[in-house]
Amino acid sequence: MIDRKLTGAAPAIKLPKGAIDSQSHIFLPGYPALPGGPGNPPDPLPTPEMYLEMAKWLGIDRVVITQGNAQQGDNSCLLAVLEKMGAMAKGVGVIDGDTSEAELDRLSDGGIVGARIMDLNGGAVGLEALEAVDEKAAARGWIMAVQFNGSDILDHEARLAGLKSRWILDHHGKFFRGAAPDGPEVAAVKRLIDGGNCWFKLAGCYESSQTGAPYEDIAAVARVIAAHASDRLLWGTNWPHNLAKTTEEYPDDGLLLDTVLGWLDAETQKKAVLDNPEEFFGFS
Repeated sequence: MIDRKLTGAAPAIKLPKGAIDSQSHIFLPGYPALPGGPGNPPDPLPTPEMYLEMAKWLGIDRVVITQGNAQQGDNSCLLAVLEKMGAMAKGVGVIDGDTSEAELDRLSDGGIVGARIMDLNGGAVGLEALEAVDEKAAARGWIMAVQFNGSDILDHEARLAGLKSRWILDHHGKFFRGAAPDGPEVAAVKRLIDGGNCWFKLAGCYESSQTGAPYEDIAAVARVIAAHASDRLLWGTNWPHNLAKTTEEYPDDGLLLDTVLGWLDAETQKKAVLDNPEEFFGFS
């Protein structure tokens, strides 16, 4: 069991009306974890009702729900969650080069607007399928969310620069070996953003920080990217923080919001939580 804090003191930073959480995972009972994945999150299962309570606390009005690794390539749970959440939610699912057009129709009809590449332990589809997934995503006007060890970004830059879809470099780039604000990895991110198709997601800073809270190493990179291209930032909660396995590890979402958005000036905050994700994900 884990105590997922769902309410508390209002964050110091007030989100604008219509604010969008660009990164979450939400689950429903009845969808077991599949082989290859990390298992479902610890009980209590993080359900739509729990998410909505947390969202009310933070002032979130809309949400992008990403397919969890637990269900691997079976998007059934995600589709059920999207149906339950209604017009406030859009989804990022999992497909591969063999996904049929009929299945893509079903996913689009169910509110899925993008595909996930997750090239880390437990991911369903990794970088080996990057171009094949991009081909299908681009044909649909879908986005892609791409996650890998960002410390290796120079090895992948040419492939990423060739993507046809608009895509997100996930989770602050996940530079697991660290990244200096003026270093080669961040320079590669800037080049990819300048190429026209790359956005940068502010979510899950604790997953790759070398320094721990208040995550000054992640902050330094975020500030550089914000100064370079404030219109390419997307902010997300990363709720329900699936790497946290105990209550002690579980972050305070209000404090996390204030920490991460506090790295940005007021104008850039609004871009990251409203203007940019609204356009990027196609919210009306």
